[in-house]
Amino acid sequence: MPVNSEYRLDGKVAFLAGEGDGITPTLARALAEAGAKVFILGPHQPVVEGAMMEVASLDGQSLGLFGEPSDPTSVERALEALLPIWGKVDILVNNARTSFGKPFDKVTLEEWDEMMRRNVGAAYLLANRVGREMTANGGGRIVNIISGLAERGLWNSTAFCATQGAVLQLTRGLGLEWARQGIRVNAVGIGWLEGDGQTANDHLKKYIPLKRRGLAEEIAPLVVYMASDACNFTTGQPVYLDGGLLAHP
Repeated sequence: MPVNSEYRLDGKVAFLAGEGDGITPTLARALAEAGAKVFILGPHQPVVEGAMMEVASLDGQSLGLFGEPSDPTSVERALEALLPIWGKVDILVNNARTSFGKPFDKVTLEEWDEMMRRNVGAAYLLANRVGREMTANGGGRIVNIISGLAERGLWNSTAFCATQGAVLQLTRGLGLEWARQGIRVNAVGIGWLEGDGQTANDHLKKYIPLKRRGLAEEIAPLVVYMASDACNFTTGQPVYLDGGLLAHP
C-alpha cells in the first residue's frame, strides 16, 4: 500500500504479537512497508513464517519466535531475542485474540479462565512488559486489535464478548495512565473478515450494512496510522472497521 510521508515508521521497531483472524502476515507487511523493523511472536509456525516472508518480500528486516503471547516466558524470550539486536521497542501491535462460541450456561470455569488468560491475559502481559521498555525509551505506540463484540453482544459468545470488553477498557485506562509518558494506546475494532469461518452461502453478510466482509488489507492502514507519529493527539480510543455493524440500532 502507498504510505504517506507523515505515516512513515522509518527507524521504528514494531513488536507484533498473535494471529487473530489470520491477519498477522498482512499487518507485518504493512508495518515493514512503512519502514519499521518487525518482530513477530505467534503460537503457530505458518503464521510467524508467513509474516516474516511478507517482510522479506519487501527487503525489510524481521525476526520471529514461536510462543503464546499470554505466556510470560514466551514474551521474555521474545524481548531477549529482540533487544540485543535492535535495542528498543517503539510499537506494540497486540493481535492476540482467540474466539470462542458456547452458550453461557454451558461454559465451564476452566473454559472461562482459559479465555481470560488467552485474550485479557495476553493484552495485560504484552502492554505491561513491552510498555516498560517504551517508558524507558521515552514513549511509544500500543495498538490493541479487538472484536466489535467489545461494544455489542452476540448469542453464544458472552465469554468472548467479556474478554473483548476488558481489552477495550484496558486500552482506555492505559491511554489515560500513560499519556504523560509519551505512550499512545488505541484500539482497532474489527467485524467479520473474509476467510473467518466463511461458507459458500454466507448468511452473515445480510447483517452487515455494506453487505460484505472486511479485508485484512483494510485493517492494516489504520494500524500503521495508529503506530505512527501522526497519531499523536489520540489515545484511549477505539476505531471500528466493521462495515457499519455498530451503526445498527
